[in-house]
Amino acid sequence: MTSVAIGIFDGVHRGHQEILAEAAKYGAVTVLTFDPHPTSIFAPERTPTALVNLGDRIELLKENGASDVVVLPFTREFAAMSPDAFITEVLVNQLAATHVTVGANFTFGHKAAGNVDYLKEHAQGFGVSAVHLQEDRGSAISSTRIRTLIVDGDVERANEMLTRPFYLRGPVVHGEKRGRTIGYPTANMGLADNATIPADGVYAGWLTVGDHRWQAAISIGTNPTFPGVRGRQVEAYAIDQSGLDLYDQEAKLEFGFRLRDTLKFDGLDPLLVQMKADCELAKVLTA
Repeated sequence: MTSVAIGIFDGVHRGHQEILAEAAKYGAVTVLTFDPHPTSIFAPERTPTALVNLGDRIELLKENGASDVVVLPFTREFAAMSPDAFITEVLVNQLAATHVTVGANFTFGHKAAGNVDYLKEHAQGFGVSAVHLQEDRGSAISSTRIRTLIVDGDVERANEMLTRPFYLRGPVVHGEKRGRTIGYPTANMGLADNATIPADGVYAGWLTVGDHRWQAAISIGTNPTFPGVRGRQVEAYAIDQSGLDLYDQEAKLEFGFRLRDTLKFDGLDPLLVQMKADCELAKVLTA
């Protein structure tokens, strides 16, 4: 019995989890997903930023019930495949599907000619389930909606729909090194070009490097208090960090709460007062 769940599943949010749960009713779940995002092929300028990278997407899918994840390269040739060819070549011949579960708005095949009704009518020996879109506060949960909330800085609402803290992953890179001179050494994150980055401001969250996970105060922006600072940066102060060298190591930065907007201070002293308050509040919120 091969129960196949199909989708891009960016973020593996609550709606995606419902699709996986439905698919699990019909056997061990094989997830069929695609990379890169289809929009990158037909309208690169409109390609959405990613909520998670492909490796994390696969990991999250398995954490939420997938026994196997098949990633098909999304190319122009694949997009030109007819709905019937997709059913025969991919679902039947490649995956040997006995049941297929999709979201109610699922489309497939050349020019998205196939939909849920088409899949049901042309199924070749497999059952089909369509999961209605999950809602939060009267609106459908979607990767697009979550992405907008994050870009607006509303990480708490985004986290509710993700059912976990939103996070960024990347290497710790060398920054301005100003933090260490004022008693707040920070880990600067190197991020992929397609990462979804929260709005400028200060956040409370967690920084994980290797086996260490610290409560953290996170700053995103250009640091307007200091002239001449280079472009937008994402940096985290690991509260109670014991002076480990984190450079060039892979880091995971989770966002729990938004504390405030980015502010310009009249000098170092008021900045330090605010940073101390930020760290104290972050420690309470993330305990």
